Amino acid sequence: METKVYSNDVEKALKVFKRQLQKEGLFREIRRRKFYEKPSEKKKRKQREAKQKRAKARKFSRRNDN
Repeated sequence: METKVYSNDVEKALKVFKRQLQKEGLFREIRRRKFYEKPSEKKKRKQREAKQKRAKARKFSRRNDN
């Protein structure tokens, strides 16, 4: 990942960098990996995430069909 600093505006570049990390899901991943996750819990979490992803995709596909 790369963020360019224009006209010595480090604060703005840092803000952009943090937004990129947030968008990529790095903070969520770090929080998730903080503790050990049992394989059964991992499986349940992945199923839950897949269900949410399908519901979101369904919601947006309906919007575009109208």
